[in-house]
Amino acid sequence: MLHHASFGVSNIQKSSIFYDAVFLALGYSRVWEDLTPGQIDQAIGYGPTGSGDKFAIKLRGAAAIPGGSGHHLAFSAPSREAVIAFHLAALAHGGVDNGAPGLRPHYGPHYYAAFVIDPDGNHIEAVCKSPS
Repeated sequence: MLHHASFGVSNIQKSSIFYDAVFLALGYSRVWEDLTPGQIDQAIGYGPTGSGDKFAIKLRGAAAIPGGSGHHLAFSAPSREAVIAFHLAALAHGGVDNGAPGLRPHYGPHYYAAFVIDPDGNHIEAVCKSPS
């Protein structure tokens, strides 16, 4: 149903370091960027290599406001190891733990996920539903 999603961020450099690291862990990369110095609408798009963006960060400065209670985005992970790598990368690059990697049987028998909060306060998740 979704074509893509984006978050407004307060600091494009800080957020790009964070998202470069967490998406590398999940097998995604920058697929486009517009980082013209002095430009207000700086942005970076992420997705599978060679494709269009599925997620973007957009510079909004002080106007960047994270989603409210109950709002988060979940990103597909190719393996449980990738979920662990996502969590470690997030914590190493300014993220806050919001749920360590592990099975979440109340979501499904193979639902393996980790939850973090990005440097702007946005809640994100990596999830793998593979049985191993």
